[in-house]
Amino acid sequence: MTVASHLSHLAERAVAAARDRELSIVTAESCTAGRLATLLSDAPGAAEHLHGGFVTYTKANKTKSLGVSAALLARKGAVCREVAVAMAEGALARSPAQLAVAITGVAGPDPDEDGNPVGLICIAVARHGGEPLHLERCYGAIGRDAVCERAMADALTQLIGVLGQR
Repeated sequence: MTVASHLSHLAERAVAAARDRELSIVTAESCTAGRLATLLSDAPGAAEHLHGGFVTYTKANKTKSLGVSAALLARKGAVCREVAVAMAEGALARSPAQLAVAITGVAGPDPDEDGNPVGLICIAVARHGGEPLHLERCYGAIGRDAVCERAMADALTQLIGVLGQR
């Protein structure tokens, strides 16, 4: 199975699980720059279960669009558990969706302005009435596309897991 077909399969499973539970999804993305929302939008049933996504590539846009605290970003940087959770919760608060998945990280080719290494990714899934789930991975400097692909696969897997809990 190719990487693209694997990602498409995961996206289809996520949308099907959302459909089965009559829930909807929103994304908040930084380093993947909307690619996760695009994957989900290509899945059958997305029109009814995907509200869209926020692409918040900069710290300023994370604050403006998602309400991530500027003080948090200054203190912790953009790639950490707290920011990933704040992005997911901000997307949830700013959309009619019941579930939000967020990805923030350093895809490369260089470390970020805070000194985080290439390949460091933080993912969060938030839902109304539940504790947010967080996952941190460091894939290493395997190439920008490979980092983003692994991040999206892990984000979709976490989303599917949370949908299975409801």
